[in-house]
Amino acid sequence: MEKTGMSLEGRVQAYLVCLRDEEKSRNTLSKYERDLRRFLGFLTAAGGGEPDKTGGLTGLTKEALRLYKDELSLNYAAVSVNSMLAAVNGFLGFLGLGLRLKQLRIQRQTFCGQDEELSREEYGWILAAAAEKKQSNLNLILQTICATGIRVGELVHITVEAVRAGRANILSKGKARRIFIPADLRRLLLEHIERRKLTTGSIFLTRNGKPVHRSNIWRGMKNLSEAAGVAAAKLFPHNLRRLFARVYYDIEKDIARLADILGHSDARTTQLYVMSSGQEHERQLNGMDLVARSA
Repeated sequence: MEKTGMSLEGRVQAYLVCLRDEEKSRNTLSKYERDLRRFLGFLTAAGGGEPDKTGGLTGLTKEALRLYKDELSLNYAAVSVNSMLAAVNGFLGFLGLGLRLKQLRIQRQTFCGQDEELSREEYGWILAAAAEKKQSNLNLILQTICATGIRVGELVHITVEAVRAGRANILSKGKARRIFIPADLRRLLLEHIERRKLTTGSIFLTRNGKPVHRSNIWRGMKNLSEAAGVAAAKLFPHNLRRLFARVYYDIEKDIARLADILGHSDARTTQLYVMSSGQEHERQLNGMDLVARSA
């Protein structure tokens, strides 16, 4: 697409169209648009962003980019800053201006905070709370995510046909993979199918017959917090996927295979999923017995 003479707003829109053509997910598109609008707002406030006589953009300089990075660094965590810079770098590459922002260097953590990690015991409490409240649909959804490691947005691929076959073909983020449904989970899902008299398609539906939306699942988990005795901050669908990853890795110790199961292109992403808690890290250090009993 010819970009000469277009405003910064026009070029952002052209870039988003390009991302759609690359079949980026809806969430990715929303994230990039949000990040680029933040960048657009900064550049406009600085008096730049309009096309000049040569077809370039006024104010879009290395200095302006450095100032934008500094502003983000003052207001956001390093991980968030790098995520925003990735969106800007993609846009700069699209413009072909030869400009690029270096991301912040972050030392990789070896463990996550205990207040972030959902334990296996807490998972059991959540299921018990859902059962006590007679929320069988939510109970099965939570078990399905945690027992297969799928993303909440991939639940739509758990169909009548997939349950009967014992495996589901997942198409997500432009990648296709096959996941297997454990025998015990498959038995529960077959009973669910029979109770609901389902014959085809997705098995987790609202009363209106539409696939359950992630917001309903998120809200349902939060509502179980008090009854389960689990901090609400830990109750979101992605934490179930992380629990699957940790349990699988503890058993198999195969990060490459786990990355394939989770649908990760980069095993470094998977490594973030299997970090143990600070409490576990402390237990491991104490068990090394490298300190003398007296000095």
